[in-house]
Amino acid sequence: MNHFIKTAILNFLRDEEGASAIEYALIAAMVAIALVAFVQPINLAISAIFTQIQGALT
Repeated sequence: MNHFIKTAILNFLRDEEGASAIEYALIAAMVAIALVAFVQPINLAISAIFTQIQGALT
């Protein structure tokens, strides 16, 4: 039984599958932060362009 536990712990420590999931989660978090940071300025710029177009058409 002791050998089984030792082998299970060593296999758990060698397993790198969880590391990939953490990396993907960090990438998703960085993308979310970038979207939050840049969406408002882009929205304001597009709104200004449409306002100018509307003014030119009237």
